[in-house]
Amino acid sequence: AATLFHANFGFGLNASPSLPDRLFIIHKGEIPQRGDYVAFRWQGGGPYPAGVTFVKIVAGMAGDTVTRVDRDFYVNGVHVGKAKTVSRMDQPLELGPVGVLPPGRYYVRAPHPDSLDSRYRLTGWISEDQIIGRAYALF
Repeated sequence: AATLFHANFGFGLNASPSLPDRLFIIHKGEIPQRGDYVAFRWQGGGPYPAGVTFVKIVAGMAGDTVTRVDRDFYVNGVHVGKAKTVSRMDQPLELGPVGVLPPGRYYVRAPHPDSLDSRYRLTGWISEDQIIGRAYALF
C-alpha cells in the first residue's frame, strides 16, 4: 500500500510565506487547471538549486495572453501581480515574458509580493515537463 501511495502521491512543503498554505499533498501526473495549485520542479537559478519542488497557483494556460503595464502583470486582462525591481537579497530581478502562452506552458503565481513566480525571468512560464502534478493544500 505504501509503495502504491508513493507511486501516485507525494508531499510538498512551502517554507516561504508566498502562499497561505504550508503543506501540500501532490497527485503526481495530474495536470492542474486554472486556479489550482501546481507542484513543479525548479529549473535552477537564484537562491534555489535545480530540482527543488515549488508550489504555485496556475494563473494562465495555453492560449491565454500575458501582458504587462510598467511592472504590473495581467493574464487575460486580470491583474496577477506586480514585479519588484530587486529581490529580498538586493539582487536585480528581470521581468518575465509576455505574449500568448503556447501549448504546454503555464503562468504561475502566488499572492505574496516576494513570490518567485512567472513575473520574473528566473521562473518564466513553466513547461508541462516541469510539472510533478496538482497540489492540494492540507494546511
